[in-house]
Amino acid sequence: MRKNPKPVYRIIDANINRAKEGLRVCEEITRFILNDRALTRGLKGIRHSLDILIKRLPGKKELLQERESSRDVGRKIYKNELKRNGIQDIFFANIQRVKESIRVMEEFTKLINKGLAVKFKELRYEVYILEKKVGTPF
Repeated sequence: MRKNPKPVYRIIDANINRAKEGLRVCEEITRFILNDRALTRGLKGIRHSLDILIKRLPGKKELLQERESSRDVGRKIYKNELKRNGIQDIFFANIQRVKESIRVMEEFTKLINKGLAVKFKELRYEVYILEKKVGTPF
């Protein structure tokens, strides 16, 4: 690990939250709006796979210790977060958030556990595949 791992843990923690929140939003859409059992199962499976990877992260204690939500300089930036023209926009925004967050975890986990970084990459590709299966059914 490099000199100061604290910012790395803060970045990973923020992206864990972002990915899990985005997955849950997408899962709710496939479950309650699309009524699609297979897509819902797929998103739930990705969410649980993410949980497994998170449990394997070294420094789990540091993740929570480095969280500084109240002082986060990006906390009140809402640029496009309030722009939604329907369910498709909500799904697209959240699946993008998931992919980006998993990519960030993949990159920063390379600093603390390269093998785990590979697993995050594999999970990201699972999201790509599932996103294509959802397509644009709205």
